[in-house]
Amino acid sequence: MLEQAGAVCIHADFSSNEGILEFAERVKSITPSLRAIIHNASEWRPESPDMTLSDTLQAMMQIHVAAPYLLNHELETLLRGHGQAGSDIIHLTDYVAERGSDKHIAYAASKAALENMTLSFALKLAPEVKVNSIAPALIMFNDGDDADYRQRSLNKSLMKIAPGEHEIVSLVEYLLSSRYVTGRSHAVDGGRHLR
Repeated sequence: MLEQAGAVCIHADFSSNEGILEFAERVKSITPSLRAIIHNASEWRPESPDMTLSDTLQAMMQIHVAAPYLLNHELETLLRGHGQAGSDIIHLTDYVAERGSDKHIAYAASKAALENMTLSFALKLAPEVKVNSIAPALIMFNDGDDADYRQRSLNKSLMKIAPGEHEIVSLVEYLLSSRYVTGRSHAVDGGRHLR
């Protein structure tokens, strides 16, 4: 479907640094420039007896920190050259980066690290590249989520809705069109922080 719409799809394995660097080389071989990088690769893994704590932490840091860190560095030259505020990096973090999570400790810590990298890359890449993060809470439900879970989740925010992906798409469009916003984390949480 994406390819039919004109997208170039590249298979990538971000579970290792080698896989990340191979992906970056492939991107560089396909295009001389990039308008934006949106880091949305994620895994919501809880602490569990099925995996050691060190493996859980490593997996979360790999996908949420190592991948964007290496790709931002490796693809920096493709983002430059578009003029002042001519390109963007957007990191998708999470509401729990600011709040924490008792069941997803490594996940929350890795998303907080990604949010902090937003600040550092904004400093490093300005004024050519704007770098921001988006920190969503509930956006949409999975098909298998039962009615009780859905209601409990809705009750966590002031707005009491699952707004859908268009909330994120609209914010991405705003950030891409802005000439001035950089180094910020944008909460999309329905007022959940006020509960």
